[in-house]
Amino acid sequence: MIPRLAGVPAPASPAVAFLEELRLRGFSGDLSHGDGDRTVMATDNSIYQRLPQAVCFPRTTEDLVRIAKVSADPRFTGVHFAPRGGGTGTNGQSLTDGVVVDLSRHMTRILEINEKEGWVRVEPGLVKDALNAALKPLGLFFAPECSTSNRATMGGMISTDACGQGSCLYGKTRDHVLALKVVLLDGTIWDSSPIDDAELSAVARRQDMVGAIHRVADGISREHAALIAERFPRMNRCLTGYDLAHLRDAEGRFDLNSVLCGSEGTLAMIAEARIRVLPIPKRSVLVNLRYGSFDAALRDARVLMALGAASVETVDSKVLSLARGDIVWEGIKEYFPDDPEGIAAGINLIEFVGDSESEVRGRLAPVEARLAEEGRSFGRYGYTIAWDEAGERIQGMRKRGVGLLGNMQGEKRPIPFVEDTAVPPEHLADFIAEFRAALDRRGLEYGMFGHVDAGVLHVRPAIDMKEEGAEARIRAISDEVFALTRKYNGLLWGEHGKGVRSEYVPEVFGPLYPALQALKAAFDPRNQLNPGKIAAPDGEALLAIDTVPMRGQRDRVIPAETRAVFEEALHCNGNGACFNYDAQDAMCPSFKGTGDRRHSPKGRASLIREWLRQLADAGVDPSAEAKRIRAGGFFTDLPAKIRNSRELRRGKADFSAEVKQAMDGCLACKSCTGQCPIKVDVPSFRAKFMELYYGRYLRPLKDHLVGQLEGMLPLGARMPKLANAMMGSGIGRALSVKAGLVDAPLFSGIALEAEAAKRGVRRAMPEALRAVPETERERHVVIVQDAFTSYFETRLVLDLAEALQLMGFTPWLAPFRPNGKPLHVHGFLGKFRRQAEANAAMLRELALTGIGLIGVDPSMTLTYRSEYKAIEGEVAPVLLPQEWLARRLHLIPTLASGEGFALLPHCTERTNAPGSVKDWQAVFAKLGTPLKVLASGCCGMAGTFGHEAEHKALSEKLYGLSWQGHVARNGERLLASGYSCRSQVKRFDGVTLAHPVQALLLRLREASPAAERPVFQAA
Repeated sequence: MIPRLAGVPAPASPAVAFLEELRLRGFSGDLSHGDGDRTVMATDNSIYQRLPQAVCFPRTTEDLVRIAKVSADPRFTGVHFAPRGGGTGTNGQSLTDGVVVDLSRHMTRILEINEKEGWVRVEPGLVKDALNAALKPLGLFFAPECSTSNRATMGGMISTDACGQGSCLYGKTRDHVLALKVVLLDGTIWDSSPIDDAELSAVARRQDMVGAIHRVADGISREHAALIAERFPRMNRCLTGYDLAHLRDAEGRFDLNSVLCGSEGTLAMIAEARIRVLPIPKRSVLVNLRYGSFDAALRDARVLMALGAASVETVDSKVLSLARGDIVWEGIKEYFPDDPEGIAAGINLIEFVGDSESEVRGRLAPVEARLAEEGRSFGRYGYTIAWDEAGERIQGMRKRGVGLLGNMQGEKRPIPFVEDTAVPPEHLADFIAEFRAALDRRGLEYGMFGHVDAGVLHVRPAIDMKEEGAEARIRAISDEVFALTRKYNGLLWGEHGKGVRSEYVPEVFGPLYPALQALKAAFDPRNQLNPGKIAAPDGEALLAIDTVPMRGQRDRVIPAETRAVFEEALHCNGNGACFNYDAQDAMCPSFKGTGDRRHSPKGRASLIREWLRQLADAGVDPSAEAKRIRAGGFFTDLPAKIRNSRELRRGKADFSAEVKQAMDGCLACKSCTGQCPIKVDVPSFRAKFMELYYGRYLRPLKDHLVGQLEGMLPLGARMPKLANAMMGSGIGRALSVKAGLVDAPLFSGIALEAEAAKRGVRRAMPEALRAVPETERERHVVIVQDAFTSYFETRLVLDLAEALQLMGFTPWLAPFRPNGKPLHVHGFLGKFRRQAEANAAMLRELALTGIGLIGVDPSMTLTYRSEYKAIEGEVAPVLLPQEWLARRLHLIPTLASGEGFALLPHCTERTNAPGSVKDWQAVFAKLGTPLKVLASGCCGMAGTFGHEAEHKALSEKLYGLSWQGHVARNGERLLASGYSCRSQVKRFDGVTLAHPVQALLLRLREASPAAERPVFQAA
């Protein structure tokens, strides 16, 4: 069995004492120095990994004041700390080996909206898209755009002076910051906003830190005006952080915010921000122009910008090809047809916005006229036009570019370290030509996309950071690219901040660097705030790109064979797509419900990586141990398991228990598998972990009951009244709770195979199926049973069969075989493999007859495409009902238009088979029934998750975040495709939702009055 693991190095005693002092002084937020929190906070979206000593989660401005005042205590002047927002930085801006101050958990409120004056006041942990969602009903938005907008926080955007698409039109974050409330290191709360000279003079006379800061900043701006003008480039993406060039605003007022914006948490802690918001353009259009070469796209962009575009974004063929395999492609593929010459090597996305369609068409017309006149000149292939929401979907693909690049196959993955260079746009094509030559010379693959209108391109070279010598390669490429930016009068950091790359700051600022040091000293005299970044005191070094610990160095310890087994976790690059704030988005429910980053795909992947590293240090081969467990050994291991479990309950630490705590919150909904651009698959590596964990510790009884559920159901179904009476009785419910299970479903009481036979549905046996004439097989289909619908919602299976018959098809019913998914979810992988192999053999025999297979429940059916495929390789295709029907629309009767429905798809179906959701709409349209697919998160049930007593509260919370509102608004016209989803609605709202096939059956019965059997009947 695996050994007890000691965990990460213990936190330094001053950091622990720092937390204890905060508690004594009334800190109201959360404080942690646990291994799990520290491990998760050790990484961001960069190549670096720095283990912090502790984590603070402040709840109020007063908590920030407490942190500042305690830091000034002589006992703690050696403790340093760094503010952190969404953790999406690509250069280690928020990483620290001190104390993390995470502002994203609690400080997330919108404090005030002033619609009349066009500003809002917010806390720093508020997510950018959450702000815009609240502003949308007012017709307003916060303009600066970034690709991580659904998880990037306002404090993080201010701290990196973030921008992105549309910066030529809207500017950067600092252009919209009106005032900042910051906490200084002496505990002073300072409201920073532009002030005139009289106010500045008064403030500068103060004999405290506020006065010192203003005196130093004003003195620098006066004494070094000429040097500042010389050193700060005049570009859209000019220098950020300590921005002395903008210390005086357009009206001549002194504005300390120019120094604070982009300072990456090295000067003060942001408590609030008052920011400008703008009217949302009412219409937008995107011209999607394809090119034969990426260089042609770059060179043509300057011509297009002159035509008045709001933005011009560019994407290369590498990103496009990866997008084709991503969930995003389903909604945009029609706008990127293949050209006769082949797939485009680059595209430009040219956006025009306005307050009316006529205004936008007026801007679009000369562009289309020019494109028509010039044809395929300048390397152009062709173009498409996408209005409004369609254009937003395409921009969404561009925003996923970073993540998509991370999904390149193989060990070499595109990584950020030189990805946000900025040069004057007129030099961009030449600069990129040299950049590409430097990468080509080293034989590297790479992807490129970015804001060609602003001269910023994101370039990610593919490097295996686990290889020896990777650090030297990072150094060589960084130095060469830095020199290229200097050659073309640009910057190494045009958008994503300096962070670890701060070592280049002295060369960029030259003789002005001592002024930055003086500014840092005025704000942070003890060098406690995010030290080593942007400016360091004399005698102390800035961080260097190849001396800060890197993730690859730690992963290198894990044997290649082990990395291959756990690759679903090892390739997580920290892009943070799983931190999506939106309750109406499927990923990631456990993070949304807890606000705890350990309970996210990124957090779980980080913990698994560290766990594997510790196993490697202990000389343990996880694969060999898994084989031993599957070969048996339960009884021989039992005494040790009992002893280990007793020690764990008594508090004996084991890092495996930290990992287990994070894994327990996973709903196994597989939204991460579909929505994560890297395809981090938590359910898969979670199952492998659970198998090994329970090789050391005793399993709870509920796991055994759930694991054996499918096998026990046929027995209970023989005596449904007795089984239901036992489960529904007070004693039965009490025993279930004692075992850790609640709200167990009851048998339908319908004998499926007997009832199906009465309706002419025959048992699917290979010899009988082979007897179907080949010319008729397209109209025959086998319904593959799953335990939940067959035994708890038997009526649904019969309704599916009847609907198929009324459409002119002949359904067959496959013999029931356990699917095995509950076993997989709980890590019984040996038993799962045996069940999967037996079931796959049956499915293979049925499929070889040439007749299609369909499954009813999305979660169970999609298991054949993922978990089965991992074992079997090629598995007989089992389609969802709508997928099979959508391929036979020509055989389905066309019905007159009727009243429509709304659909809440199962989250696994929505994220892992996105095309199937459109298939529902196509089938409904054929039968004259409009179907609106509602955006929604997870219902909170997820198989048996919601039935486990320890998860009921979280399950109910998740239901309330999304589904409860949909049920209240849509009533009886609401459909749900997942068994677990319908169970959850019935459990918490007492409403029985219909499956989509039952709505189709209703329409078909209306067209066939002779059919009299009931529909929508509760199981």
